[in-house]
Amino acid sequence: MSKSQQIIDVIIAQGMLPLYFNADEKVSVEVLRAVYKAGVKAIEYTNRGEAALKNFHKLVEVRNSEMSGLLLGVGTVKNLQQVQDYLKAGADFLVSPGFVKEIADYAIANDIFYAPGCMTPSEIIAAENAGIKFIKLFPGDMLGSKYLTSIKDIFPKLLFMPTGGVDTTKENIEGWYNAGVCAVGMGSKLISKKLMEAKDYLTIENETKKVLELIASIKK
Repeated sequence: MSKSQQIIDVIIAQGMLPLYFNADEKVSVEVLRAVYKAGVKAIEYTNRGEAALKNFHKLVEVRNSEMSGLLLGVGTVKNLQQVQDYLKAGADFLVSPGFVKEIADYAIANDIFYAPGCMTPSEIIAAENAGIKFIKLFPGDMLGSKYLTSIKDIFPKLLFMPTGGVDTTKENIEGWYNAGVCAVGMGSKLISKKLMEAKDYLTIENETKKVLELIASIKK
């Protein structure tokens, strides 16, 4: 089995991909510990701002010593240089807010999982033609589950994961699953700025556990 397929399988089994960024290295590490304790096997750390790459190096170090089996991906990569920097730092997979052809080509040639952000059918077709199998629908809350329902039949072979404004409620997540997603990307609605500022890692852990359980019950 290819490396990228293994990562797809983990994300699908988990049913969601948590994502976050914090400029503070310590906070970033503690959030990682919290979601790992909650049972997360794959997570995305977002490439935002100056501290991101330095923090990512630290997260990889902590992951390697404490969290065997955790897949650590990088989000918001927009060009090949960023991709190479993060792969060198130990990133397991790549996510971006848009479809970047040079990243797609590099990822496919090197068997690296890459989920590009797409909004329009044209972008999804471009990604599919480049060989991409897994689409991040972004921004999820702007598009809504009805949007996916209306385009899904055109793309029978693609996997979809909405990200951006996906809520932690049963109603919201269930709506997406009924529309045919394979997982949901969960950012600030799960790992909120407020919880990170308060350093309330226990709540982050408990909320993550709740969402994982909720998704498992919806998938049944």
